[in-house]
Amino acid sequence: MKKLLNTAYVTSEGAALHKDGENLVAMIDGAEKSRVPLHMLASVVAFGPVLVTPALIGACAERGITLVLLDRSGRFQARVEGPAQGNVLLRRAQYRLAETGNDRGADIVRSFVLAKIANQRAVLRRAIRDHEAGPGLEEATERMAQILRRVQLSDRTTDQLRGSEGEAANLYFAVFDRLIRSPDAALRWTGRSRRPPLDAMNALLSFLYTMLTHDCRSACESVGLDPAVGFLHRDRPGRPSLALDLMEELRAPLADRLALSLVNRRQLRAGDFRQTESGAVLLTDEGRKKVLTAWQERKREERQHAFLDEKAPLGLVPHLQAQLLARHLRGDMDAYPPWFWT
Repeated sequence: MKKLLNTAYVTSEGAALHKDGENLVAMIDGAEKSRVPLHMLASVVAFGPVLVTPALIGACAERGITLVLLDRSGRFQARVEGPAQGNVLLRRAQYRLAETGNDRGADIVRSFVLAKIANQRAVLRRAIRDHEAGPGLEEATERMAQILRRVQLSDRTTDQLRGSEGEAANLYFAVFDRLIRSPDAALRWTGRSRRPPLDAMNALLSFLYTMLTHDCRSACESVGLDPAVGFLHRDRPGRPSLALDLMEELRAPLADRLALSLVNRRQLRAGDFRQTESGAVLLTDEGRKKVLTAWQERKREERQHAFLDEKAPLGLVPHLQAQLLARHLRGDMDAYPPWFWT
């Protein structure tokens, strides 16, 4: 298996990153704050105005370390990476299958949708098991089980599968507030809002989804897949559709569960969020640091991978799934095995 390398997150505005020997060094006001060997890194993610020297950019490109630039709120701005790698035949197979949309492509979409709905349902089932079931949770899980059976047995086209995925998502988010046990009124859930998020929980989920998208995009590129050409998500300029496809399996167990844990354990409070003049709600700098720390810890947790029959860190799962998808596209495997949270 591919070794899981670390991601360096730079959250201090005004920081300067440069190369010193075989190390990445972070400086603030001329003082060294941290030092990380380059061979320990797979990517560097910088938030807000951060200076990156040309020597470090060149060293990262040469070593296959991806440099990602995000704005203060975590919105993607740019990626800097070295020469494209990967098997051209693999990408041609990916393009052909995505363009024709035949039964094989629909089967890949079915795997994504099955795993997403099953993992969302598992989050609800875990809440019912660990705490008193709130109104509607049992009903939602039963209806989601019916959708799962329909996806397995009767949905034939990609559009039908997309419809079932959307129906299950509506059920899931309709009861999401019943999973929140924090007494902070500002952390209640009223519905999904994006671009911009209009409340604290949406801001937290959007931030975590940004992190997960970055990891899934890097996973696609690491095995030679084009992250822009997906199967479940339609092509759109600037959208990493395949990375979003892979992310669907992982949203609920990695991002949603972490968001609920941070709020329910009161590690995040209303004061960790701020509202802008436009009405958008964002994490504060301190709140963002708390989330990033918890995100890295979450990625180190191990779970059994049913298909591989061995334990793997959660942070490695996007890479494993991208590798399995690549093998299927190359014809080495009859089907793409989705990842189910257990």
